[in-house]
Order: sequence, then C-alpha cells, then structure tokens
Amino acid sequence: MGYTVGKVATLAGITVKTLHHYDEIGLLSPTGRSEAGYRIYAGPDVERLQRILFYRELGFSLDRIARIVNEPDTDATEHLRQQRELLGARIKRLQRMISAIDREMEAGKMDIKLTPEERLEVFGDWSPEDYAGEAEQRYGDTEFYRESQRRVSSYTKENWLEIRAEQDGIESRLAVLFEAGAAPCDEEAMDAAEAHRRHISRWYYDCGYEVHVGLGEMYVVDERFRASYDRLAPGLSGFVKDAITANANRAG
Repeated sequence: MGYTVGKVATLAGITVKTLHHYDEIGLLSPTGRSEAGYRIYAGPDVERLQRILFYRELGFSLDRIARIVNEPDTDATEHLRQQRELLGARIKRLQRMISAIDREMEAGKMDIKLTPEERLEVFGDWSPEDYAGEAEQRYGDTEFYRESQRRVSSYTKENWLEIRAEQDGIESRLAVLFEAGAAPCDEEAMDAAEAHRRHISRWYYDCGYEVHVGLGEMYVVDERFRASYDRLAPGLSGFVKDAITANANRAG
C-alpha cells in the first residue's frame, strides 16, 4: 500500500515542505507515482523516513544522516543497534545536563521593582513569580541564580520593556521559520536559537551551550514552558528545542 505525501507528513508529524526538501536533496525520494503524477511512498520509504527522523532528533546534519542511512550492507537490525547505542549516549548526556542545570541554572525568582500598573504594562497577565518558589528551592545556591538576581533587581520599567520586546522578537522569528517549514538545522533557525542564547546571557546570566540545550529540553518537558511556545504555533516548543540543539552542535 502506498501513501501520499500529505498522509506521510501527517503520520510523521512533519511538513509536506520538509518531505519535498528531502526529495530534492535525494535523502528520501518516493518510489512511486500515482496516475495523476503525485508522489507515492511505499513501506520501505516510510521505514527510511523513520530512521531519518530519529537521527535528526539526535541533532545530526542532513549530510551525515544521508551517509548513515545509505551505508552499504547495513540492515534494519544493524540500524536498530546503532540507534540503541545513540539513545544510550543521549541519555547519559541528558543526565549530565540535568546535573549541570541543577548546579548552575538560574530559573528566576525575580526581585522586580515595578508598580502594579508597570507590571501590567510589561508582563500582561503573565506572572514571573509563578516560577519563583520552585526556582529558589532548586537553584538558590547557584551562581547563575545569584547573578540573575543581582541583574534583575536593578532593572527599570524601560529595561523590562526592552527585554520583553527583544524576547518577543526572537520568539516571533522562530515561529515564522517553523510555520514556513524550515528545518531546525537550517542556518536561519540556528541563528535564531543563537539570538535566544545571547538574549539570556545579555539580561540574566552567562548561558553556555550545554545549559542552553538543557533549557531547550525543559521547554518541551515542562508543560508551562511548552504551552508558552505552543500558543504561538502548535509544536513550536519542539522546533525551538531542536534548533537550540543544532546550534550547539554547530558551535562544536
């Protein structure tokens, strides 16, 4: 049984534009065509796509993925073995990142010196204090937490308005790229992720790439952060996480 490009996109949770791009670069080309000339994907095509998406989830570039899935004499069982090894390595990496975040990440009890009217103007109905208790309990003894506390305690309303405008601009940029079908490893997406990292470093604390990747994971795992991104575009949180990971890999 064959699948149309729209059906495959729906099943895989990706865009039709992404599938067209994979076809154009020779990474995944459908083996059939309908009588009307439309792309038709066979079972082996879908299996290949599953492997491609797995390696993309791990942050591999499309060129590297092509080399992996095109390896001669590599059967499905061998691919599964490779994937299991990579998942094990990723689990260990995530465990290290969690430890690093637990030691160092600032999560935001903010000493915000604004009047109620100014708070409404800057934050609207969002309250930074909603995260404060958990942040202090988990990160109160870290230098990142203390550094962020020192910085935000001196910010004026004008500072906060600038912060919010800069943050909204970065998030809008990511949302536009996502809805346009960009891949997280595209240059524009990685550049937007880098702007996000620099925004944190500029206003809160020195955010290295490893901590930034940990934040990206949190944007997906923590439902509050996930909802904050996905309100702009459903699924945006996962795209942001992947773009952050790709940007960190690009940095070496």
